[in-house]
Amino acid sequence: MISLDECLSPHVAVMRRGRGRLEWHAVRSGRHRVRVVAWTCSCRATVYELCVSGGRAFIRRTVQAEPVAVISETAWGVPREAWEIWAALLAGGVR
Repeated sequence: MISLDECLSPHVAVMRRGRGRLEWHAVRSGRHRVRVVAWTCSCRATVYELCVSGGRAFIRRTVQAEPVAVISETAWGVPREAWEIWAALLAGGVR
């Protein structure tokens, strides 16, 4: 098992009481070229990625489960707002 000191990517902080909940949706179908610009460490069961595509941005959540991972994403929006949500997610302000 990897110790947290050996991880290179950030971890999501524990959710703070009384904070916001993100609305998660099924992954958009279609041929969208998506670029992942930030991500959390894969040593946890749930991994988050900040993604951009065509001038829009969103957060993708992957719950690593057996037999298949469950993937969902937030609504696509303005990149500046997605970065703010990303910062809140890392700080434990939303989940």
